[in-house]
Amino acid sequence: MTHQRKLLGILVLLVPVSSILALATGSSDIGLYELASFLSGDSDSFTKTIFTLRAERAVDGFIVGALLSMAGALLQVLLRNPLAEPYILGISGGAGVTTLSALLLGLSASWTPLTSFAGALASTLLVFSLSYSNGNWTTERLLLTGVVVAAGWSAAISFLLTISSQQQMQGMLFWLMGDLSQSSHTTTGLVILLLTFVVSWAIARPLNLLLRGQQQAAALGENIQLLRVIIFILAAAMTATSVSMAGSIGFVGLIIPHSLRLIGLRDYRYLLPAAVLSGGSFLILADALARTLLAPQQIPVGVITAMLGVPVFLLLLQKQYKSR
Repeated sequence: MTHQRKLLGILVLLVPVSSILALATGSSDIGLYELASFLSGDSDSFTKTIFTLRAERAVDGFIVGALLSMAGALLQVLLRNPLAEPYILGISGGAGVTTLSALLLGLSASWTPLTSFAGALASTLLVFSLSYSNGNWTTERLLLTGVVVAAGWSAAISFLLTISSQQQMQGMLFWLMGDLSQSSHTTTGLVILLLTFVVSWAIARPLNLLLRGQQQAAALGENIQLLRVIIFILAAAMTATSVSMAGSIGFVGLIIPHSLRLIGLRDYRYLLPAAVLSGGSFLILADALARTLLAPQQIPVGVITAMLGVPVFLLLLQKQYKSR
């Protein structure tokens, strides 16, 4: 436990470090000296505007990264598989389809959280119901079903883009690739993050028992069916909120929880807060890289996470097959 507490303390320090880097880097030539002036309140109006925009974007990035990381951690313990995460299982795609449909129908942006949640929950139920066989799930069947459902959502998104106007298409494409430049619903995202974290941390003990297997957890008095429902709803709410804020950003829920387990964080009482801290910090840094790599042109942050996540996913997949 002492080792896990030390690791958690180190991750706490990662948040301000990543935030300072995000504030100090970008397409505008404003660095650490101007940042110090901004923090002390002595900066001019232009510098203050730049840093305010960067700060708002960093906050949104932290919320989205934390939500995706926690969702991945919950899905991985439910399936006892490190390859499970919202993007791969098609949950993000479902949220994206319903959100784009609502926008095409002319609904205001205030409907985005609700439509995203409906799509994420529907996609979750669809994947798990199709994967259910002989009273249980098999990991291979679930992952294959998730990939197929995700491909179906991708086709639906392509259709929606085809029938959209030229003006709508450009914004939709950036949103679909994962973009924090026009992020919204910050307050809603923060509330959902706090609520889902509290509920997830409250069931940390059952999650630890679930790691040993569903039969052992049930033998120790846990209600497995209720626990599944709670995890489904939590994962759908986390994914839907992140999609409504920044579009479809993949592989954060895959990279972060698995990396935390590799460094020794396996107890969910420590893994969940660590997922929040490291997932949020990771997306802040990824967005800072997206803003500076081809400055002044900005890359959607989803492109950066995919570039990092795809090789990690392939390595995990190869490792899993070798272990069998």
